[in-house]
Amino acid sequence: MTRSAALPRDTGCLPPEAENRTTSPAEVTLSGPPEPPRRSPLRLLMHSGLMFGREFCYAAEAAFATPVLLSVGLPPSLYSLVWLISPCLGFILQPIVGSASDYCRSKLGRRRPYILALGILMVLGMTLFLNGDALVTATIKNRKQRHIWGVLITVFGVIVFDFSADFIDSPIKAYLFDVCSHEDKEKALHFHALLTGLGGAAGYLIGAIEWRNTSLGWILGSEYQVIYVFAAIIFIVLLIIHMCSIPEIPFGQDVDHQQLYLLEHNTPTYGTIESPANGNYDQNSCKSRSSSVMVKLEDNSQITCINPSREKGQKHITLKSLVKELLGMPSHYRSLCVSHLIGWTAFLSTMLFFTDFAGQVMYKGNPYAEHNSTSYITYERGVEIGSWGLCINAIFSAIYSYLQKIFLPIIGLKGTYFVGYFLFGLGTGLIGLFPNVLSTLVLCTAFGVMSSTLYTVPFNLIAEYHRKEKIERTNSGTPLNESRGKGIDCAALSAMVQLAQILVGVGVGTLVNLAGTVKVVVITSSAISLFGCCFVGLFVQYDQ
Repeated sequence: MTRSAALPRDTGCLPPEAENRTTSPAEVTLSGPPEPPRRSPLRLLMHSGLMFGREFCYAAEAAFATPVLLSVGLPPSLYSLVWLISPCLGFILQPIVGSASDYCRSKLGRRRPYILALGILMVLGMTLFLNGDALVTATIKNRKQRHIWGVLITVFGVIVFDFSADFIDSPIKAYLFDVCSHEDKEKALHFHALLTGLGGAAGYLIGAIEWRNTSLGWILGSEYQVIYVFAAIIFIVLLIIHMCSIPEIPFGQDVDHQQLYLLEHNTPTYGTIESPANGNYDQNSCKSRSSSVMVKLEDNSQITCINPSREKGQKHITLKSLVKELLGMPSHYRSLCVSHLIGWTAFLSTMLFFTDFAGQVMYKGNPYAEHNSTSYITYERGVEIGSWGLCINAIFSAIYSYLQKIFLPIIGLKGTYFVGYFLFGLGTGLIGLFPNVLSTLVLCTAFGVMSSTLYTVPFNLIAEYHRKEKIERTNSGTPLNESRGKGIDCAALSAMVQLAQILVGVGVGTLVNLAGTVKVVVITSSAISLFGCCFVGLFVQYDQ
C-alpha cells in the first residue's frame, strides 16, 4: 500500500501532546500503526500456552495414530497414504488462508477467528481417531460393517486432526508478530519452543503410562479414552486462555487516535475502551473515525490523520495473484522455505513412525497379530518404550529452547540452525545402525534439539527479515509494501510442513516395501538431515 507524503495537516485529530511535539528530521515515515507496546511475561505465557496444548495433542497422534490405524484393520499398503490427504489440503489452502487472514475484518481480530475454528476442528478430529473404534463397536453389531466404519471414522479423524494441528501454527505466529514488539517476539518464540517441548513431554508421558489396569482406565474404558480426556480438557482450557491473552485491533475497524495514543505511550489499557488518565484530547475532533491512522510525514515532520480504508479496500486476493506473490518472494525467503522443508522431511520421517519402529525393530513385535497374542503384546510394549523416547525428545526440546538463549550470542542463528540439523542427523543414523533400547533412549535427546530448532530459528529469521526490511524502507523514505504480509510469510513457511508430510507419505511406504523393514526410515531421515546441514550453512541468509 502506498501513502502520499503530501497530505494536508489536520491537527484537529491530535492530542495536545502530539500537536506540541517536535520531531527531528531524522524521524522517518511510518506506513502503519506505531510499534505495539511491550507485553508482560504473563501475557506472553498466556499467548504461548496454546503451543503446550497443541503439542500435547500432537503427542497423542504421534504415539498412537499409526498403532490405532493398524489395529482397526487398515491395510498396510494404505496406511502411509493417510498422511497424504491432510498435507495436500494444507499445502494448497495454507497460503490462501494465511493471506486472507492479513485482511480479515472479524470483530475478534485478524488471526483469532482462524485459531478458534482450527482449535474446534482439532478437538473433533482427536475425538474421532481416539474414540472412533469404541464408538463403532458400541453402535454397530455387524462385524464386517463395524470393521469398515471403524477404519473410515478413524482415518477421517486422523486427517481432520492432522490438518488442523498443522494449520493452526501459522495464524498463531502471525498473531504474535501482529501484537508484539520485536523484543517481545523473540521472547515469545522462546516461550513457544519451551511450552511446545513441555507439552510434548507431558503428552508422551501420559501415553507411556499403562492406563489399562488403573481405576481411570476401568472407568473410561481404555487407555485411548484416558488420553483423549486429558488432551481435550487441556487443549480447550489453553485455547480459551490464548484467545483472551493479547487484544487485536480488527482490520478495517476504527483505529482512532485514542488507540494510537495508547499505542504510542505503551499504556496498559491498549486494546480497551478506557481513556488515558489525563483525558487531554478530544475524541470528536476528527470528522470521520473510520479506519483513521496516524502517519508521520517527512516534510516538516508533520503528523496527520488519514483514512486508508479506500486503499486497503482495493486489495483483492485471488489465487492467481497469490501464486504470483509466492513465486515472486525474495530469494532469502525462498531459501528459508527450502531449508524448512528439508528439516521437517527428516524430522517427520522419524517422528511419525518412531513408535512403530520401536515395536517392530527394537522389540520385534507384530502389529498385525491377534490382539491377545504374545507378538502383539510385545509390539505394544515397544510402542510404550517408543513413547518414552518421544517424551525424552520433548523434555530435551524444552531444555534446549532455554539453552538457545545462551548459545545464540556465541554461535548466532547460523550456528544454532546448523547444530540442530547435524545432531539430529547423527542421532538418527546411530539409532538406525544400532537399535539398542538404552542407546536409542539416550539419542532421543537429538530429536529434542531438532524440534526446538525447527520451532524457533526459522521464525526468528522471518521476524528479522521483516524488521530489517522495515528499517531499510523507512530510512529510504519508501512506504512499506503490504502486498506480502506477515500472515502469508508465516503460512508459506508452515506450508513446508505439509509438503514434508506429502513427501513422507509418498516415500516412506515405498521405502519400507522395498527394504522390508522400518529401519530404513530412520536411516533415510539421517541422510536428509545431514544434507540439510550443508544447505542451511551455504544458502540461508542470516544478515541482510
